[in-house]
Amino acid sequence: MHDSAPETPKTPLDAYYQRISDGELRPDGDQMRLVGRLDRLADELADYPELEIGQRGLTAKSWRIFSLFGKPRQVPRGLYIEGGVGRGKSMLMDLFFEHAPVRHKRRVHFHEFMLDVHAQLKEWRQMPAKERLAMGGRATDDDPIPPTAARIARHATLLCFDEMQVTDIADAMILSRLFSELFELGVVVVTTSNRPPEDLYKDGLNRPLFLPFIDLIRERLDVVSLNGPTDYRLQRLKGVEAYYHPADEAATKALVAAFFRLTDRDPDDRDKVPSATLQVGGRTLFVPKSLYGVAVFSFKRLCANPLGAADYLAIARAYHSVIMVGIPQLSPDKRNEAKRFVTFIDALYEHGVKFLCSAAVPPEKLYSEGDGSFEFERTVSRLLEMQSEDYLRRGHGLAEKASPQA
Repeated sequence: MHDSAPETPKTPLDAYYQRISDGELRPDGDQMRLVGRLDRLADELADYPELEIGQRGLTAKSWRIFSLFGKPRQVPRGLYIEGGVGRGKSMLMDLFFEHAPVRHKRRVHFHEFMLDVHAQLKEWRQMPAKERLAMGGRATDDDPIPPTAARIARHATLLCFDEMQVTDIADAMILSRLFSELFELGVVVVTTSNRPPEDLYKDGLNRPLFLPFIDLIRERLDVVSLNGPTDYRLQRLKGVEAYYHPADEAATKALVAAFFRLTDRDPDDRDKVPSATLQVGGRTLFVPKSLYGVAVFSFKRLCANPLGAADYLAIARAYHSVIMVGIPQLSPDKRNEAKRFVTFIDALYEHGVKFLCSAAVPPEKLYSEGDGSFEFERTVSRLLEMQSEDYLRRGHGLAEKASPQA
């Protein structure tokens, strides 16, 4: 008689307990309470009709008066999950997203989402009148937000955002109107953030114009805190070196082990780790290994190729931890590679990204001679600071938490 295969978890709560049973997670009361709330939302979504928005879209006004079988459409309340670094916010949202019984759903980093929104707004403004009509707008209408919201809703009944934070005035000025439209169209939103809603865009330019968005969050989403005593991300990094040299087989093995500690995966699953892509200004940037906010690159891929600040910023915004392998000692004729490495480290540092790497030599010997070697000393200082516990405690994307050094 053969044992039957374990049943695939069907709900977020089932999946959470399965991970505890498999030893991937330890019981955590704060996490359990959040999973319970996510599980209830999944139940509500099971009875929630998928949005059916045609090519011409559906205006917010017409959606408000729409009813299903004579009953007003009741939109489930989404969640705004806020809390400190490493408490499991993104992990639990991903678990919910995977098991949410919704066909049209999208999980995206908030910054990447806003880049896409701005691109769509620009595209609308450049459309001829005939195309605007085809999209459901009016030929003379210069307001791109309603049709952009309809286009987003057409592909996502459920929107899950990782790391909502607002630092750009261009984002701040459109968020209230954009999300008002999305909510009116029936989109359900779940988002994570390192900040409570009241701290979004704190001290930002013209912040009073942003305050209606905070009110909207409170009105349409349940704000749930996940602030347990354990910083699991920092705990996983304890005892793990951040900078290995020389870049030999032992360093590679150590970084592989660190990757699986950071992602809570079994090292035997190393062949199952997926790749990913990032969209950067209309180009596609390939990420060789990407899992649960951790990415792996080689120095050659990122610094020997003609990449720039936009590429490195996209990586810094999308990943809380980056592992780089094979950093060589750079000779004077490698000034371009050295300059790209400086730009890359600056992007990671400014966004609080945890950086683990293997290199041929210690930081101070990476690029000690050649054009720009004096400026490289600041990168050496940052590499050293990025190994400190103070840096490792920083939240992803929270640049203002940075040390004034370097």
